Amino acid sequence: MSNPQDPYGQQDPYGHPSGPFPQQSGGYPQPGYGPSGYGGPPQSQDQGMAVGSLVCSIVGIFICPAVLSIVGIVLGHIAVGKADRGEAGGRGMAMAGLIIGYVTIALIIVAVIVAIAIGAFDR
Repeated sequence: MSNPQDPYGQQDPYGHPSGPFPQQSGGYPQPGYGPSGYGGPPQSQDQGMAVGSLVCSIVGIFICPAVLSIVGIVLGHIAVGKADRGEAGGRGMAMAGLIIGYVTIALIIVAVIVAIAIGAFDR
């Protein structure tokens, strides 16, 4: 018996399964639901590492630049790799984090060289 309410066991001639929600049967997905690609919002991709890279690099400009900029660079490289493989989104944010991190590290190196040069010529 396909339906307990149908004592003769007859099926729908069109192949629609009968159930508690017959308006949802018929083999076609309802618009806006499921991975069909139409009607619903796009599937969001993981952007956590890209956001982390950007945040660490920006905060690294002002607070503990040597450590946070390096963390931002590492996270940025991982995020770009994932974005290139299609595992995550946010490639632009990751690139921004990389650029800011590398510029901050370069400024630290220049500042150290200038400080050493000033100290060497101060004698």
